[in-house]
Amino acid sequence: MRILNRIHARADTAYDNAYHHKLSGRIWRALEGTEYDQVHDENQPKPFSFSNPFPPGDMEEGDERTLLIASPDEQLLAHIAADLKDDPELNIGQMPFTVADLSPLSPDVGEPGTSGTMETGTGVLVRIPPWRFEEYEIDVDHDEAEFWRPKHTMEPFRKQIEANLDKKHGLYCPNYLPGPSDVEGDLFDGYELIKTFALPVTPTTGQTETWVLSKWRFDYTVRDDDHRRHLNLALDVGIGERNSLGFGFVNLTEAN
Repeated sequence: MRILNRIHARADTAYDNAYHHKLSGRIWRALEGTEYDQVHDENQPKPFSFSNPFPPGDMEEGDERTLLIASPDEQLLAHIAADLKDDPELNIGQMPFTVADLSPLSPDVGEPGTSGTMETGTGVLVRIPPWRFEEYEIDVDHDEAEFWRPKHTMEPFRKQIEANLDKKHGLYCPNYLPGPSDVEGDLFDGYELIKTFALPVTPTTGQTETWVLSKWRFDYTVRDDDHRRHLNLALDVGIGERNSLGFGFVNLTEAN
């Protein structure tokens, strides 16, 4: 489930690629005083993800952009939508917007047998923990988590995003249903790397780090209802880490 927000620039402004922390903060502000407020400080994947304001590019006053906010929890989205309606001012760093319109969306990868393509609208963050270095034959001169890069091959990328989606499945799907690692078959049939890039990120106020991210195009064929649930969960909460900072947001680009 997701909310499609049509937003209008309130002034001429340059596009701010470091929007993540400010936009995440505005979403959390919309959840203040709700049952989701306490989730902010919990050390676990958060129940929402969001796109960049797109299309990117410098703006003139009145220009329209689109923002998508997704979650497996309809009530959480309802709180965010209600807050944005009551207070439509949306300041994302140096980009001042007004929310002009909101509408619900329910993308679905399709019934078993459906083939399609998903694409990451924002960079995917995958960090390989030190205790996995030997398993993945990663030779580095540090004992901190290693950002995934193409030189590390596809195996750690696939395994890390599956393990991450497993955590989200345990949090946001019924316990009696099998998660991605409990079933046979890969999450995706094909992994096409579009690009890798480094980006300065402010994960918390006053702290800036450079993260290595990647963008992808994924092919899939829905095997069964479990696989359908796993793919739709990825649409709701994103893939990889730090989705509540706007990373790993996934769009459905084709389904037939």
